Amino acid sequence: MKLSIYFFSTDDDIPSEERYEFLFTVAEHADHAGYHALWTPERHFQEFGGSYPNPAVLSAGLSRVTRRIALRAGCIVLPHYHPARVVEDWALVDQLSGGRAGVCLATGWHKGDFVFYPEHYQDRREYTFNQVKTLRDLWKGKSVTFPGPQGEELTVRTFPRPLQPEMPLWMVHSTNPETWVTAGELGLNVLSLLDNWDRLEHSIQAYRAAREGAGHDPEAGVVTLGLHTFVGLDDEIVRELVRGPLAGYLSSFLKQRGGDAALHGESKSISDAERQLLVDNVFEDMFENRALLGTPERCISMIERVKAIGVNEVACLLDFGLPFTTVLEGLPKLDEVLAAVGDAGEEPGSVRRDLAPAGGLGYYATRRR
Repeated sequence: MKLSIYFFSTDDDIPSEERYEFLFTVAEHADHAGYHALWTPERHFQEFGGSYPNPAVLSAGLSRVTRRIALRAGCIVLPHYHPARVVEDWALVDQLSGGRAGVCLATGWHKGDFVFYPEHYQDRREYTFNQVKTLRDLWKGKSVTFPGPQGEELTVRTFPRPLQPEMPLWMVHSTNPETWVTAGELGLNVLSLLDNWDRLEHSIQAYRAAREGAGHDPEAGVVTLGLHTFVGLDDEIVRELVRGPLAGYLSSFLKQRGGDAALHGESKSISDAERQLLVDNVFEDMFENRALLGTPERCISMIERVKAIGVNEVACLLDFGLPFTTVLEGLPKLDEVLAAVGDAGEEPGSVRRDLAPAGGLGYYATRRR
């Protein structure tokens, strides 16, 4: 099992300098400790994840303070971009990092985000899947023709050329079960969360079958599962430590969903008391069944359980509202889990170069002091 680190902060009350210093500190630790990848998302125009509007820019920065860990967009909303722009950006990240870039695609769902290419909103799902071949062709150095000014067509080849011969691509799954099948047919990897054990197991089976049916190696596809994570000395101490921050995280998510429903013209809403009851119930379910929260032994057992149903990589979501100092203090316990279950080996075909980061790690250590 590969263990990775996933960032997705909701707290923008913390000064930006502290938020990004925290991210860089965790990145350096993860790189040295042997975690497999760093995932940074794309979010726009709201507090929920608002620290991360551009994972390519952030990954370019991370490439200079890490040496071996994979740097992945988790995810980019493809309908917000021209495919040539995506390949240019991530080929540059691939060059800067010595061949460590990876991209997870999303179709987008929040109507308010589509100030970018609003014409893509209605058919955003079709647009995303239809661009996969274009992304791959451009990454490989092929020339691709696009519509140009005044009805003309323009043929382009992107630069810089990436180091990896194939573009590592994931597809994010949120609610639509058909995403698993389509991702399998296209030979994509999948990034998902755990909302229901039986549904996840069935989806992974359908994904493997779809890969095989389309002529892809069914076992070669990577299923990455994001799990909220904090590892400590005692289960009950951890439960009380994470209760408030995780409840706030869940409440922020529900408010976001409610705002998006309003944008869609859906009037259904819930009272504050109903929201709190829902948050409390979801928290208990998450702690008991759907997160890496508790002692190393408890978390190791959880990882073995997801491995048994076909998950290849667990992305540990760390920044869900705990104080940054608390997260950093908990990393050694997470390292124990990594030592017990982790596989830091590189992906097949990896061409990563061992790069010394510009400025050295001591530069950031000095700034933090």
